[in-house]
Amino acid sequence: MAGVLAAFVIVLFGFIYWQTDQYLIVRSDKMIASQLNFIAGLPAERRLDAINDHLKEDSRDVQYASLFGANGRKIQGNLERLPSGLQVNDSVQSISVERTGPAGTRTHVIRAIAQRIADGDVLVIGREVDETREISHVVAQALGLGLVPALCLCLLAGAWLSMRAQKRVEEVNQRVQRIIAGDLRERLPHSDVDEPFSRLTVIVNGMLDEMESMINALAGVGNDIAHDLRTPLTRARLTLERGRTNATTLEQLQMVVDKAISNIDQSLAIITALLRLAEIENSRRSAAFGTVSLHEILREVCDLYEPIAENKSIDLRVGMLQHLSVRGDRDLLFEAVANLVDNAIKFTPEGGRVDIGLLRERDEVIVRISDTGPGINDQEREAVLRRFYRSDKIRNTPGMGLGLNLVAAIVKLHDFRLAIHPGPGGRLEVICPDQRYG
Repeated sequence: MAGVLAAFVIVLFGFIYWQTDQYLIVRSDKMIASQLNFIAGLPAERRLDAINDHLKEDSRDVQYASLFGANGRKIQGNLERLPSGLQVNDSVQSISVERTGPAGTRTHVIRAIAQRIADGDVLVIGREVDETREISHVVAQALGLGLVPALCLCLLAGAWLSMRAQKRVEEVNQRVQRIIAGDLRERLPHSDVDEPFSRLTVIVNGMLDEMESMINALAGVGNDIAHDLRTPLTRARLTLERGRTNATTLEQLQMVVDKAISNIDQSLAIITALLRLAEIENSRRSAAFGTVSLHEILREVCDLYEPIAENKSIDLRVGMLQHLSVRGDRDLLFEAVANLVDNAIKFTPEGGRVDIGLLRERDEVIVRISDTGPGINDQEREAVLRRFYRSDKIRNTPGMGLGLNLVAAIVKLHDFRLAIHPGPGGRLEVICPDQRYG
């Protein structure tokens, strides 16, 4: 980067010098051509005086003006003879001329123009370019003196930026090594400056946060799976062992086998639920999303659970102010609503009530499930979404602790939100954000 910047500065200074030199030469050429046209336009009797006056006004002795006859003989001026190589075509040219002065005869490079006048004479007007070269030289020196500190500054800036970048990369490398070694709490350094590297570290740190949460969740899930599978399998083993020892009739043996099968079915249900969760969390089904009529899903869920609610003397109602639709997977959304209604009926005492509602608030579609059960307190709002979580007050209620975790996975897949309202009487809402409804 520093090398590119230094090369740019050199090219810039060179361009400035070239432009300055060209400007001075063009300006001098215009002046020479103007003087030639002025003198050539004068009457013959005034032309000689004009040449003398032009040379007398030259205090720096850099002007050239001469009038030559048709035969090339000098008539007036400070050029002894018509310069060789000077074309009489009204164009300014660079030529070399000899001029005799107090220090002797010297050769000078001048810019000159020649024009043949109507009477056959040739008028030559010129000007030394050494003065222009001197000005260009001064400009070149100034640019050169400015170029050295500019290059030094570029090199210093490049070295500083390189050391700063190397230091940041080294720090990132050290932290990455600690993360690889197992320190999942480590994060990449970042500042609040709006730059690509800082934005990248924010994204990476967010990814690390998600990975840490997932790994911690997996560690807890492994223990929960082992615990929840061990209990029914242990019961099945003990039941079979006792049945083998104590059963004396076929009926007793069949009862033992039925209990063992029930415990094994519970284990299989846990495994099936976990596989279903993994399928949803790793799903790519969003590409096949379509328009789903939520009012139809709620009506079907209500019809499905109405007999179960009647057996517990629970009043199950569905209320829909209007027909609303969202984009999503119909089977998964049906499963999510069914799980919420199943939980509401399961934890509502006999004689209670469960309401299923569909409404729109502030450009959002909301599926609301409320009941007259014990509800979820504020301390358990996050915990109930974890796998295998079972509150102390519902330990005796059948279940695996995977229902709300399954609902949360489906809601996340659809980019919806799951809201749990604490307090007596349960109330959960699936909220579909703006532009999700039809």
